[in-house]
Amino acid sequence: MNGLLDAYRAQFKVTFAVQLEYRASLAIWLIGTILEPTVYLVVWSTVARAQGGQVGGFAPEDFAAYFIVTMLVNQWTFTWIMHEFEYSVRMGALSPQLLRPLHPIHLHVADNITYKLLTSTVVVPVAILLAWAFGARFEPQPWALALAVPALALSFATRLLLGWTLALAAFWTTRVFAINEMYFLASLFLSGQMAPLALLPAGAQLLATVLPFRWVVAFPVELILGRLTPEQAGVGLAVQALWLVISLGSMTVIWREGIKRYSAVGA
Repeated sequence: MNGLLDAYRAQFKVTFAVQLEYRASLAIWLIGTILEPTVYLVVWSTVARAQGGQVGGFAPEDFAAYFIVTMLVNQWTFTWIMHEFEYSVRMGALSPQLLRPLHPIHLHVADNITYKLLTSTVVVPVAILLAWAFGARFEPQPWALALAVPALALSFATRLLLGWTLALAAFWTTRVFAINEMYFLASLFLSGQMAPLALLPAGAQLLATVLPFRWVVAFPVELILGRLTPEQAGVGLAVQALWLVISLGSMTVIWREGIKRYSAVGA
């Protein structure tokens, strides 16, 4: 355990230095992170006002709170391994990672945590400013906020493992861009990032519930906003834990088979 902590501590320092080195890229990512939910906020708030002040039980103030919290939840739980793993396999960058005593996933865990801590120093103040500017209405419950901590941790872990599981397709095909785009498009629509799931057609809501998308974004958002009962929160945490186990099992099996096929094809 001490060795694992030392490895994470060292990787934190490396990632922090890299992020500061590429400040322009970091700024661009931050702008995108903030701009996208703000656009949805403005659009849905405008629709609500045009419909007499409310759409599906959401007033403009509720839309503001929803998309601001969604921005924070997505920022704290998203991962990017699917964008990088194909390059690592195709160019042989995975090879030196395999020589280390730790599974390569630990590298990405450390990178993600460092990035989230660093960018939160900007995203959280911006969220507070947006809440003030749009008059966001928050009515959280203390018990729900307490449960939001494990819900966010489960969401991050599940999204990381799901991303790894799909990224491992690169062991069989060196071009996984189409898989990535299909996954992110489905996630954008079915996780509640574009609109609250309550506003989607019944079929889409059912699909979001059966698949993991609702549980990794919409569920923590609804929990933080106080829109769930204790019973619903308990079910949500149980489903999150189930998807975490499924994702871990899938990733472990596919990694074991995929690594047998790996050969560096680049330099």
